[in-house]
Formats: sequence, C-alpha cells, structure tokens
Amino acid sequence: MSIPSKDILANLVSYPTVSNSSNMDLVNWICDYLGRFGIKTHLDYNQGRSKASIYASIGPDFPGGVILSGHTDVVPVEGQKWQTNPWELTEKNGKLYGRGTCDMKGFLANVLAKVPEMTKAKLRRPIQLAFSRDEEIGCIGAPPMINKIRKHLPPAQLAIIGEPSMLKVVTAHKGGTAISVHIKGYEVHSSIMHQGVSAIMYGAKLIEWVNQQNQNNKEKAKDNATKQFNPPYTTLHVGKIKGGTAQNITAKNCWFFVEIRCVPGEDPEMWVSRFQKYAAKLESEMKMVNENVGIDASNWFNVPPLKPEINGLAEEMARRLTGDNSNNVVSYATEAGQFQEKGFSAVVCGPGSIEQAHGADEYISLNQLKAGENFIGKIVKELT
Repeated sequence: MSIPSKDILANLVSYPTVSNSSNMDLVNWICDYLGRFGIKTHLDYNQGRSKASIYASIGPDFPGGVILSGHTDVVPVEGQKWQTNPWELTEKNGKLYGRGTCDMKGFLANVLAKVPEMTKAKLRRPIQLAFSRDEEIGCIGAPPMINKIRKHLPPAQLAIIGEPSMLKVVTAHKGGTAISVHIKGYEVHSSIMHQGVSAIMYGAKLIEWVNQQNQNNKEKAKDNATKQFNPPYTTLHVGKIKGGTAQNITAKNCWFFVEIRCVPGEDPEMWVSRFQKYAAKLESEMKMVNENVGIDASNWFNVPPLKPEINGLAEEMARRLTGDNSNNVVSYATEAGQFQEKGFSAVVCGPGSIEQAHGADEYISLNQLKAGENFIGKIVKELT
C-alpha cells in the first residue's frame, strides 16, 4: 500500500531547506524513510558536507530503467507576506500551502508515496531516484550526482524531471547562466568626481548593455523552435545590486549578478564571453583615471538547455502515461538539460503550476498532487 502524498509532503515542507542553509535534516529523513523499505541510498555531498544529493535504485540491477529527478532545496521566504506558516503544510479550499509544495516537494512526495508499491512490484527494470541539492542557485548539485549515478547505478534509459508543469510534457526549455560582477572603483568627493571612479556608474553602463541586448534579441528574427518560447528570445536580467558608501562619494564597490536565459541553439558561454569583453573595455577606460580599479566578471554557473528529441524515449513514455499530446516548452531551466547532456533521454513533467512557485502563499492543489501520484503509479506499472 502506498502512503498518501499529502502526509509525506507535510514532513518535507517542515524542513526549511533554503539554498543558503543545510538540507541534511531533510536528507536524513528521506534516507531513514527509504531504509525502512530496504532501499540503499547514496549521498553526494557539497564541499563543506553541509548539503547532499540523494540517489538510489529500486528493483533489479538491469539496464534500461527510469530516473525520477527532483530537487530538495527551496527559495527564501524573507520579505514575503505569507498568510500561513510557510514551513507548515496548511490545507484550505482544496489547496496545500507551504514553501516548496509546488516547487518541487510535491513531486518528491509523489515519488516517495509510491516507494512501498515500487518495492513490492516485480519490476522488470529499475526505478532510480535522484534528489539533488542546490538547484535554485544554478542546478549546481545535479551534475556531480548525475556523474555518480552513471558510475554506480545500472544505466538508465530516460529521466523524468518533476518540475511543475501541470503534468504537461515539456520537451524543451531555455538554458541558464549567471555572471557574478564586482566593480572596484576609486573614492573621491563627488564635487571632484572626475578624479575618481564610480563603481556604481560603471555598473550602470554594464546594466545598460544588458538592456540593449534584450532589445536586440527582441527585435531579431526568430526561427520556428524559438517562437515557441515566452518570451521567444534569450533574456538577460539583473535582479539585485548593492554598493556605494554615501551620496557624495564616488562608489568604491558595486556588486550585482547577471542572469541569462538562452533559447536552445544559443551558447550560454558565448553570452558570458560577450559580457566579459565589454567589461574589459570599460575596465581599460576606468584605469585611465586610476590603476587600482577593475571589473571582475566571473561565470557563476552554466545550465544547458533541454533540446527537443527525435523519437525521444522519455517523451514517448510521458505522453503515453499522461495522455498529453500538446506542444510545451518553458523558459525556466532544470536539470533535464544536464541529464540530456550526459546521454539520457529527458523530459520535464510534474504536478503543480510554475505560476505558484517562489511567491508568497505557494501552493499545490490537492487535485494536482493526486494526479502526480497517479502518474508515478503508472510508471511503476509500466516497469512491472
């Protein structure tokens, strides 16, 4: 008998696995839960061993299995006005509220709820679980986990990534990259600003370059694949900036991040190179005033896009089991592109809507949670 997803989701939500803190309490709970069914778990730690990804295999040690992938971390709640406790599952009007209910502990709960059924079924091929750390800060936990899965588990055929898609089958998504920018200026009184170098004002030049690229991308011609996305072009974004000492001092420091979401067919590293080239040009200009200034523009992460597959095994299975034959692409990035890059057929298909993710009063509907559980149940039957 399976355990209700709702009960497991209540446990998962109670662990505040925000990306800037440890996820080990949640990891230990999942390991203990899987251990009760005789499932051996493997952990892939971060450098400080404060976080870990979990992977496991259920069923025979045969090739051709299915990977069910999701992430354990969630985004912060600070500054958001919640009507409920974000770390306590709250049911109201057919909806389950709490941080991570939609993105994406609902899917993890669906998978874990079906573990008893998986262990009792006579699986012909294995079901492999892949629950990563640090997805919300650039999918940096998935690549080392995927490498270890390939090394230690029987080779699987396909991966289903349970990001919220309303259980629509998503066959393509944008790639992602980010640049960490630190501009070091030179402080003088603002009345003689020509003798100083304002880190913030040079930061503004870089941000204006970002704005110009968005305009250029918006105006250039789109191919048939690109037209499917919303928006149908690569976007560059600056969401947070800090720096400066006082309003009458040229800023000594400025920090910000540039987030880039690339349509398939465009190389994220190309965009990083273009940004760094323009930054180097500005740095030369700054150094004409003072040699002790500079711009550090470091590539923070790269997430490859998910590309449509011809006769993809993951797409075929997901469509057959969900009955969804619509054409779906998304502008958010997932570890699906990372699985695909390592040779796995991959799709995104999970319960809940991305519109409910990351905001205050995040929720998943009871109907979607139940539909997600049914989807995992069909996968179990498919492999039995």
